[in-house]
Amino acid sequence: MQGNSSPSTEQTLGIILVSASAAVFALTGVLTKSIRADPLTIICWRGFVGSILITLYVLWRRQRSGGQESLRLGWRGWLLAVEGALASIAFICAFKFTFVANVAIIYATAPFVTALLAFALVRERFRPQTMIAAAVSLCGVAIMVWSGFGTGNLFGDFLALLMTIGSALYMIMVRAFRETPVVWAGAVSAFLLFVLGWFVTDPLAVSPRDAVLLVTFGASFALSSILWTEGARLIPAPESGLLGSAEVPFAILFAFLFLAEIPPAASIIGGAIVLCAVFAHAGRDWLMARQQRATVSV
Repeated sequence: MQGNSSPSTEQTLGIILVSASAAVFALTGVLTKSIRADPLTIICWRGFVGSILITLYVLWRRQRSGGQESLRLGWRGWLLAVEGALASIAFICAFKFTFVANVAIIYATAPFVTALLAFALVRERFRPQTMIAAAVSLCGVAIMVWSGFGTGNLFGDFLALLMTIGSALYMIMVRAFRETPVVWAGAVSAFLLFVLGWFVTDPLAVSPRDAVLLVTFGASFALSSILWTEGARLIPAPESGLLGSAEVPFAILFAFLFLAEIPPAASIIGGAIVLCAVFAHAGRDWLMARQQRATVSV
């Protein structure tokens, strides 16, 4: 951003970038289900294209900062990269075994899972309203998962839960490893997925149609990461969290428009409960932050 940009202009740009990131990230389920290749092949291509684009972005940011942004990962950065790669594997595989709506809604509980794990692991206190929202969202997830018994979707729901726990651990480590270049660790994580896929599967044995979709998938992954990184710098954390929650309805809408996928009634009911908890919690944080800014300005 230029130094003469007004705060209102920066905030508007931040809102646009984070909202666009949510919309692009919401394409993950549609692209995964549209590609006929196996999950490891998808992971390989996504990692290859994503790592290249994110690396170019990191180098561009480093050049703009005059080389001040470090590329040294250390053991913390490598731990972030490996953990992020494992969570990504569960994420991609989940879409192949259950509804897009189920994965998106279960993943929406990540902030609550993060708060609970942070308390259990590092005794980081959480607010009472977070506990209430977590309990409500857990009820919604329980309804969705229970409906998966005997339908063949239970394994996908389990992978989505595993991915959500992995993402929560990733968020905790990001907060703990403040000096670690997180975006660069993300690029390395994507490259690790490429290496894994290359040795485990045959990534070149794909149709031309799948190849186009796979490159698009990798580019969308990188684009959503870059948009989020740039946008989150310009707006308060509560606002970026609220806007990021829009990824869930976007994912469900895209699944309906492009895949004609309509989840069962139990998923709709459970999803509605989770979304109410997520948006109520994020909305409350946003309102409180807005009131605090208004008080300070006065």
